[in-house]
Amino acid sequence: MYYNSILETIGNTPLVKLNAVPEDLEGTILAKVEYFNPGQSVKDRIGLKMIEDAEKEGLIEPGGTIIEGTSGNTGLGLALAAAVKGYKCIFTTTDKQSKEKIDLLRAMGAEVKVCPTDVEPDDPRSYYSVAKRLSEEISNSYYPNQYDNPSNAQAHYETTGPEIWDQTEGKITHYVAGMGTGGTISGTARYLKEQNPDIKIIGVDSDGSVYKKYFETGEFDKDEIHPYLTEGIGEDIIPKNMDFDILDEVVQVNDKNAFITTRRLAEEEALFVGGSCGAAVYGALEYARNNSFEKDDLMVVILPDSGTRYVGKIYNDEWMREKGFLESEN
Repeated sequence: MYYNSILETIGNTPLVKLNAVPEDLEGTILAKVEYFNPGQSVKDRIGLKMIEDAEKEGLIEPGGTIIEGTSGNTGLGLALAAAVKGYKCIFTTTDKQSKEKIDLLRAMGAEVKVCPTDVEPDDPRSYYSVAKRLSEEISNSYYPNQYDNPSNAQAHYETTGPEIWDQTEGKITHYVAGMGTGGTISGTARYLKEQNPDIKIIGVDSDGSVYKKYFETGEFDKDEIHPYLTEGIGEDIIPKNMDFDILDEVVQVNDKNAFITTRRLAEEEALFVGGSCGAAVYGALEYARNNSFEKDDLMVVILPDSGTRYVGKIYNDEWMREKGFLESEN
């Protein structure tokens, strides 16, 4: 047996039980390990889906250019599909993203434009605005706009949700995922809720993002927005893919707790993952300890990407100490 291209290997990632990190919790916590995708992240799923849907709708022609604003992983998912299908790529990203992510995008043949993080979303310098402007200026280009593109959530409705349901034999009671564009949590949750409306959906947000307060009050409060270092989750906008109605709770996690948990996952579970994975697991544990989580409960947590993107940051003691996340030489 062989695959016709690397794109056919996307999906069907494993569920792995967390044994050490949950400590005294009675129920079962399983990690959906998305770095088994060929681009080492959950975003491979949506990169392929958004391009395939664009092709069906005639939004991009052969030899065209894909232009997207990305924190890195969606760009790599798009670049994988583009390389196989013969498209060029231009990606905009922010200056808070890891050097490894930018280098990976360039290694896949993409042109990368780094934009300032600390500007308003509608500022012409923001990575949202630059991507949109380039897509208007360059002919035969396609701007997927993962934040508002329904193919994003639909990819997870069609793949991630059914995989989790089948892998747990329908026994899942809790689903936990980070909240970035909203596609991973919303699409998967929609499928799972259709199978069993009693499944609890827990979103994990970053301290410095608008999501938690918006979920709890319906108010978009700009005062909630402040810089944070966790990549890939939290927002200063409300994307169309983020379905708040499907959530049961939102847990907010700060950078330090996210990164310390990320390193624990590597050291105690041999799961070499990224910072948003640590945030998701920390948020899952917080929820489980503060709510009813019993022996027969089964929680699935999405681990979106690989630690290879963060070797110079989260897995670097000097960087962690410089940011105040490690308090001693040990």
